[in-house]
Amino acid sequence: MSEALSIAGAPLEVRRLSKTFGGARVVDDVSFAVPGGTFLTLLGPSGSGKTTTLRMIAGFEEPTEGDILVAGTPITDRPPHKRNIGVVFQQYALFPHLTVFQNVAYPLQMRSVPRRDIADRVRRALGLVRLEGFADRYPRQLSGGQQQRVALARAIVFEPPVLLMDEPLGALDKRLREDMQVEIRHLQRELGITTVSVTHDQVEALVMSDVIAVLDGGRLQQLGRPADVYRRPANQFVADFIGESNLLSGTLEIVAGDGVFTSAKGLRVRVAATADTPSSGPAHLVVRPEYVRLGAAAETRANHYSAEVLDLLYVGDLVKYRLLLDHRDELTAKSLASSVDQAWKPGQKVSVGWDSADCLAVTK
Repeated sequence: MSEALSIAGAPLEVRRLSKTFGGARVVDDVSFAVPGGTFLTLLGPSGSGKTTTLRMIAGFEEPTEGDILVAGTPITDRPPHKRNIGVVFQQYALFPHLTVFQNVAYPLQMRSVPRRDIADRVRRALGLVRLEGFADRYPRQLSGGQQQRVALARAIVFEPPVLLMDEPLGALDKRLREDMQVEIRHLQRELGITTVSVTHDQVEALVMSDVIAVLDGGRLQQLGRPADVYRRPANQFVADFIGESNLLSGTLEIVAGDGVFTSAKGLRVRVAATADTPSSGPAHLVVRPEYVRLGAAAETRANHYSAEVLDLLYVGDLVKYRLLLDHRDELTAKSLASSVDQAWKPGQKVSVGWDSADCLAVTK
């Protein structure tokens, strides 16, 4: 065998997957395709159906309807141990009475890998997760981050075509979680393993994923690249759930190919019309706070208004302003603290603006 683990990420496809518990449909007609070597995150709040979807892919739950295919081969009727899928659980599920070496070797032993090959493959897996020299330790002798790496090594040591991760960083503190996001993403790219991860953490999904599948109420709300899901949310839920948004309710008019949004309080906003822009009627305006410009920079924008500063909040590298536009609607703006020579104070008047391409109208 080569010095590196040999993992060929296989395409994964979920077709019209549904799951009903006691009459309640917790996953409702979910479909998506994951190209080989892609990192996809199932993102949503508690109860959105993301973990149930992952468990059906793993074989721990039986779908009520739908099919699951790996490399074009249906696996829906196979038991978990015959799907050849790696799984990392939130609580790691390490055997406390086994050493790190024995934990990582376990899947190889269950697959009857010759003993002469096991030590070499375990050594390489531990090297990939930077745990050389830890083989003889027990889980209780490791930090949370080290236990997470052992669980990851155990999931990839048998070279699965697909890796599933259920809230893999949920038990770690913020700093370690951020470090592990980068490490896991780097390892996934290095191995080229097809990965599906579950999280409710929007930042984690944006940082780690090639593709994000946003779920709510058991239904797929949007599937797309992180930048697209963030910049062009498909509906009000996605805009509100991922990142921070200014959301105004009102009506949209499409006139000669251009969009004009009017809020319930009468604020008129130019919106760049695209193929995804809804037709005229009730709508919500989405404006990300970082796209809202203040002062002289606002006056050249397609949408610019006079505003009163209601409040400001220092958030380390950012300054957040709460603004009242034209005595009508409240908005939040964010600026880099280093770019603000003199912060506007509550009660001051300031010009506020953004381009028509930096906002969009959505329905639902």
